[in-house]
Amino acid sequence: MSIQLTVASITVLGPLFILFLIALVFYTRVNQIRYTFRQYTLTIAFAIYILAVMHLVFFPIDVNLGIYANQTPWYKTIQFIPILTLDIPSFALNILLFLPLGFMLPLVKSSLDSVREAARIGLIFSFSIEVLQLIIRVTLGNGRSTDINDLIANTAGSIIGYLIFHRLTKVTMGQDLIHPWRLPNRSHQKHS
Repeated sequence: MSIQLTVASITVLGPLFILFLIALVFYTRVNQIRYTFRQYTLTIAFAIYILAVMHLVFFPIDVNLGIYANQTPWYKTIQFIPILTLDIPSFALNILLFLPLGFMLPLVKSSLDSVREAARIGLIFSFSIEVLQLIIRVTLGNGRSTDINDLIANTAGSIIGYLIFHRLTKVTMGQDLIHPWRLPNRSHQKHS
């Protein structure tokens, strides 16, 4: 049997966003957490950012099975050689894609206080994307290639985003601007 169809992002990401909103309401009620309007806005903005990244890196998903499947072996779509095969515009865009992650991480996870931790989370998120892209390519017969340069650029983007955040927190005006948005530590979240 041969199948050829396209999965639009709204059919997957729309329901995911609704599930996130339900989970957020459930989580805050069960744990008796009181977020300010700004903290709810930050949490929802972070979720929208993650969904936007998913939209950009996965969708549309072209399902091509049977006679329509891409005949290139999946292992030939993996770019293992760093820097030498670098596409500068794509590299720059991947850095920009992960800047918000590095900037928002210390806001949503207030215990995050090192560039190493921001780099680790950026690397894990980027690696997860690359693995999922490979799985989509192998299982659905088409998809984006997996590239080591994406891991490097995405991790660099999260580091730069974190450094921008860190620099802003060193300025009094930046502290005053950022503090009301920051989510509290889990140990301080419960309402007394």
